[in-house]
Amino acid sequence: MSDFASLGLIDPLLRALKACGYEQPTPIQTQAIPPLLAGRDVLGCAQTGTGKTAAFALPVLQHLDADPTRGPRRIRALVLSPTRELAAQIGESFDAYAAHLDLRHHVIFGGVGQGAQVNALRRGLDILVACPGRLLDLHNQGYVDLSDVDFFVLDEADRMLDMGFIHDVKRVMQLLPLERQNLLFSATMPSAIVELSHELLDDPVMVEVTPQATTVERIDQKVMFVSKADKRRLLADILHNQGVGQAMVFTRTKHGANRLVEQLDKAGIEAMAIHGNKSQNARTRALDAFRDGRLGVLVATDVASRGIDVDTVTHVINFDLPNEPESYVHRIGRTGRAGRAGTAIAFCDQTEGAYLRDIEKLIGETIPVDLDHPWHADDAVPPRTPARPPGRDGGGNAGGGRRRRGGRQGNLPRPGGGGRRGGGYRGGGRGSGRGGRGRR
Repeated sequence: MSDFASLGLIDPLLRALKACGYEQPTPIQTQAIPPLLAGRDVLGCAQTGTGKTAAFALPVLQHLDADPTRGPRRIRALVLSPTRELAAQIGESFDAYAAHLDLRHHVIFGGVGQGAQVNALRRGLDILVACPGRLLDLHNQGYVDLSDVDFFVLDEADRMLDMGFIHDVKRVMQLLPLERQNLLFSATMPSAIVELSHELLDDPVMVEVTPQATTVERIDQKVMFVSKADKRRLLADILHNQGVGQAMVFTRTKHGANRLVEQLDKAGIEAMAIHGNKSQNARTRALDAFRDGRLGVLVATDVASRGIDVDTVTHVINFDLPNEPESYVHRIGRTGRAGRAGTAIAFCDQTEGAYLRDIEKLIGETIPVDLDHPWHADDAVPPRTPARPPGRDGGGNAGGGRRRRGGRQGNLPRPGGGGRRGGGYRGGGRGSGRGGRGRR
């Protein structure tokens, strides 16, 4: 399937995708969206950076839009995430994709006050994105009712296992109705995740996408160690003096993207930001100007950058290193396209050493250090260990690496009988859409 329309998505979603700059579905979107629209459970083996958020968010939005709530809004879709950063990114995606739909969502996680989260729950939600700890806390306080959930997404299940959340996940599952559609994503399939799939999924469609774990050979990568306070000056120097044609600059937050554009403007460099808080018109203007070559610098967050395919990008600059190493591979893949060479520059400050080590571990190489800049900071240099080839770190699997490769799914135990205990979906009983499911 060559475009999103061929996947069966409705026009409001297609318009939102166009505004985001999405042109063609990724492999996981092509494989997962049709069965999800047909009401099937999906078991996916995929990592961050493969486009899986859109793969589950778009079908959920389409189902909810087709069956609007009558009366007070209730939580009908629950997305469970292991980290607040990922939860926030998922929330930004729902912001963008639901731009033309009358649906309400909110993100809840710990580490911040619960007041705004409680207020959003009281007003009523269609979609809740949550980390398990805060979700159970608010449920115990009587603020969360999950008895009407029709769609349950468990994202990065193996990270839930690694972070000790697996028991919280099972507690959340006990609060959900038996009649629901489920989607489980995991980068690896250790035995505990296979066991969990038995409990969660009913006759699932298997989707596996192997992410690009090595970077494009023609991309010249380098890292610059710099204090956080000097990053802006270093960026301006590169953009002014190093022959940059078109550059994508990545920040970790939407606020950081906006602030950086303002700072670049003061330095005489025209730039525009693209992220989930920008209006559709603003995103379209920025993308059109960048694609047409009228704009030389586009400042982006990871979520907003998905789907941007501009062959003329000469430089990718990681102003902030991503906390997800797979995102680094996705980011620098914006350059070196269509047979062209490209340059990827990573800024690393005193707080980002662990992120750099994770990136080098994933790509299986040590990124060369550029010492030839005036803002080099010795105290930003993290301890360096030789990078190991990707998939050789153990990854929670016996023998290391990814256990499931192409052709392995036949060895994965079928998650059929241990799911909803007679939920009535066996043998394709759901039919097309949600017609075979019914309400409780």
